[in-house]
Amino acid sequence: MSYVLVLYYSRHGATAGMARQIARGIEQGGREARLRTVPPVSPVCKAVADSIPAEGAPYVTEDDLRHCAGLALGSPTRFGNMAAPLKYFIDATTPLWMSGALIGKPAAVFSSTSSLHGGQETTLLSMMLPLLHHGMLICGLPYSETDLITTTSGGTPYGPTHVAGADSDKPLTEEEKRLCRALGERLARIATRLMS
Repeated sequence: MSYVLVLYYSRHGATAGMARQIARGIEQGGREARLRTVPPVSPVCKAVADSIPAEGAPYVTEDDLRHCAGLALGSPTRFGNMAAPLKYFIDATTPLWMSGALIGKPAAVFSSTSSLHGGQETTLLSMMLPLLHHGMLICGLPYSETDLITTTSGGTPYGPTHVAGADSDKPLTEEEKRLCRALGERLARIATRLMS
């Protein structure tokens, strides 16, 4: 359990960019970061994807989740909720729930939206619910992270957020990057404390 898992779904790259910043923070906090994603799903039938994506992070396995020391979970907002591919993966984690594999491990959440009021906080809360059912310990961002007070883009005490714009092409702001790294570092330090 030496690594903190950064598990995300990203369609246009914004959530993936946040995941990389969180991973940097985890490593600054003294732990290894493991980046993983989930494959897309189809509304008609199960999507068939190569076992290794053409680019980006590898697909997550149940063992990636089982053996992590902590978890950062990220998703773009879909109507105020997490994206279906991430929810699909989480819905299949019943064996981990039954075994109690995630009980007592720290977890955090992050999200990206097209607009400032596009459901950032409800998406973060929707991702917290299954983590609480798994017995994980949710950590957010305290207001000692002063970017929470001054940002005009993304960022909440529930977790970092990003405003990607209507075309999903706005880069992460410096405040958003700092909040992502701060969350990663905090998650790594909490995981280390809980393991000792």
